[in-house]
Order: sequence, then C-alpha cells, then structure tokens
Amino acid sequence: MSSKHPVLPPSKIIKAMQKLGFCKISQKGSHAKYINERTGRVFIIPMHYEIAKGTLKSILEQADIELNQFLEKL
Repeated sequence: MSSKHPVLPPSKIIKAMQKLGFCKISQKGSHAKYINERTGRVFIIPMHYEIAKGTLKSILEQADIELNQFLEKL
C-alpha cells in the first residue's frame, strides 16, 4: 500500500507551511524549528535533499495540518 504523501525538498514544504502561518524560530545544525504563533503548533524539519513520505506525514501531524490542506498550498 503506497502513501499519498509526496517526496518533496524541504524548500517546498517550508513555503507551503509559511502560507499556513508557520515561521522559523530556530535552527540547530541541519534541523530547523517552525512555529505557528496563532495555534502554538511546532514542527521540526530536516534540511536534507528530500523529505521522505513518512517524515512529511509526521511533520503534518505535529503541525495539525491535513494533507489536502497542505497540498493546496504547494
């Protein structure tokens, strides 16, 4: 069974999440931390070449964002 989550570079994920109200608050090494000031939700994104499907799923769960809502912002 395949996942509906795409494999994307971090830059595309960050652009979509910024449109959803997230902003960068810190970075340690290759991991950047983003927060939505309105909801208080936080996620950490690894700044690697591509983000795996399972990692994207986890990021969306942490941010409390539905996949369809995220895909609309790409």
